[in-house]
Amino acid sequence: MDHERIAVLAHEKFPDRAKTALGVMRYGDQTVRAVLDRDRAGDRVSDHAPDLDDAPIVASFADAHAAADGDLDALYIGIAPIGGGFDESWRGDVEAAIEAGCDVVSGLHYFLNDDEGLAALADEHGVDLVDVRKPDDDLTVATGASGDVDADVLLTVGTDCSVGKMTASLEIVAAARERGIDAAFVPTGQTGIMIAGWGNPVDRVVSDFAAGAVEDMLVEVGDDHDLLVVEGQGSIVHPAYSAVTCGILHGAMADGLVLCHAAGREAVHGYESFDLPPIAEYVDLYEGLAGPVHEAEVVAGAVNTKDVDDDEAAAEAVADFGDAAGVPAADPVRHGAGDVVDAALDAGVGRGGSVE
Repeated sequence: MDHERIAVLAHEKFPDRAKTALGVMRYGDQTVRAVLDRDRAGDRVSDHAPDLDDAPIVASFADAHAAADGDLDALYIGIAPIGGGFDESWRGDVEAAIEAGCDVVSGLHYFLNDDEGLAALADEHGVDLVDVRKPDDDLTVATGASGDVDADVLLTVGTDCSVGKMTASLEIVAAARERGIDAAFVPTGQTGIMIAGWGNPVDRVVSDFAAGAVEDMLVEVGDDHDLLVVEGQGSIVHPAYSAVTCGILHGAMADGLVLCHAAGREAVHGYESFDLPPIAEYVDLYEGLAGPVHEAEVVAGAVNTKDVDDDEAAAEAVADFGDAAGVPAADPVRHGAGDVVDAALDAGVGRGGSVE
């Protein structure tokens, strides 16, 4: 079966502020034919993100459609702004995509299917509007069933939002598979769901059902694999998103935690009046909060050093983080996630079966 051929909307944000676009382009199995960014039109993806498959950057969906010779299946909204709103400047591109017979896939809190104009246009042209952040209707409270799945569970947790928890999770799964471990990724956010093609968007779930939404996924796949790597969200000290973090922590009933951090980050992203606590405090916070539901230790660290140009400085940042957290650490992208997997295995996580 051919991969889905897509254009990715990232107006005024590519690459650094288009996390969803980058995630889909780096880890998804879609074929990206063009990126929409009116600020960088005329450039190519390789000019800004040389590690990604190349594609033209264009000003509009019409230009993307022309660049792809009309061979497009869908337009993906590749931006996830704080609050998840829909920017009206995107409407023309979304309408043009629908009129060209393309589905539109969105991870926004603003549901395209609830937009009467877009919904009517999609119905007229026989295309789907896919709101990946719309939770399943049958979610309910957790029952503790996550603790009974056959697979071991590893959860990525963060010192902040936007530190690379999804990336670390996917790299850990890849490294575990290279070691012959039957590992699977459990997505909890819109970008992960777009990449994996399934999952529950925990930040959109009724708060009473957040842990249940995670449990629902683990029960679905937990007896089919030896290791599940659950994508964490936010941070337990985040002034806005801590409820999502706690719901995932308790719903996953993880056997081990991987603490993720962005090198050089000293304050909460977007909430810079809130300083990040010392790294060692995070270890105590996450382990202490997990303990009453299901004991879990921080077994490794994942450090995002993408903003550190010098390899030696990056290695030093990773080493300093590992020392502060008291666990082995690596940058999963720069160095690979093999050391993280090894640390999990040394802690007894990933060998299959429940770890007591």
